Amino acid sequence: MIVFCTDLDNTLIYSHRHEIGANKYAVERYQGRPVSYLTEETGRLLQELAGQVCVVPTTTRTTEQYQRVNLGWTPEYALTCNGGVLLCGQVEQKEWYEESVRRIASASAMLKRAAVLLEQEPERELEVRWVKELFVFTKSRQPQETVARLRHALNPALVDVFANGVKVYVVPKGLSKGEAVRRFRRLVHSEFLMTAGDSAFDISMFAQSDLALAPRSMAERPLPKQTAVMPGNKVFSEELLSYALAAVKERNHESKKRML
Repeated sequence: MIVFCTDLDNTLIYSHRHEIGANKYAVERYQGRPVSYLTEETGRLLQELAGQVCVVPTTTRTTEQYQRVNLGWTPEYALTCNGGVLLCGQVEQKEWYEESVRRIASASAMLKRAAVLLEQEPERELEVRWVKELFVFTKSRQPQETVARLRHALNPALVDVFANGVKVYVVPKGLSKGEAVRRFRRLVHSEFLMTAGDSAFDISMFAQSDLALAPRSMAERPLPKQTAVMPGNKVFSEELLSYALAAVKERNHESKKRML
């Protein structure tokens, strides 16, 4: 089985604040208004790829946030909550979640401390959310300053602290997209794994894959050697899906040659 684990936001789908051209359509609505879009070309390429490989949305979104997104079909699998939750269809798998909680047990006290610190954070502009007891999240007016304070106060051996835009996350070391796709690959016995993403959350996932796809904006980051950085001539979603389809075609061609 060929598996393609892909981030969603700013990888496949984009908010109204992101310029992706006029040929787009809404794939997510919140409180009655469209909030996320797919380009028409992305939709076409995604449907083509989904007909050939197992496409697994792999996102830091909660399950509820993920289920607001309509990609045009229901993926057989999805990984939400930074990989702490596995969905089969739209159903959360209890055993996967319980294993995720066991894997981060050593970081539980540190997450509680992070939640307390964020309650006291002067730049915080959103309530502190402890997502399914897996990680802590909020928003900050000065995210880099908030991250710096948290990193000073928390044990880096137990948790990672990230900022993604104004969003600030405290995530246990055992809860990463990389660990999730490693577990998932073992579960489905995938012989070839592709990944795609656009942020620091996705680099651990890149390291577990046979082929990783990243945007030009990540070109200066230290990325695993199997990462292909897209040229940035088109919308990232379109570039990465075109590249993934070409990689699948080449792999299938090589497989046929070996069989002759």
